[in-house]
Amino acid sequence: MTIGVPGLILILVILLIIFGPKKLPELGQSLGQTLKEFKKSTNELTKEQDDQPKKTIDHQ
Repeated sequence: MTIGVPGLILILVILLIIFGPKKLPELGQSLGQTLKEFKKSTNELTKEQDDQPKKTIDHQ
């Protein structure tokens, strides 16, 4: 299930009606910063997890 171009245009028009054309760039910038921070945090967590030594359990 994909949104497609007509769906994206409809979403953009609705956002323009709700927030107005002056507020959209600010919203886009804050969304971009949020996604950047989320990606950075995720990469740091996976790197920390990869750097930790793997524990092995000996079953006797």
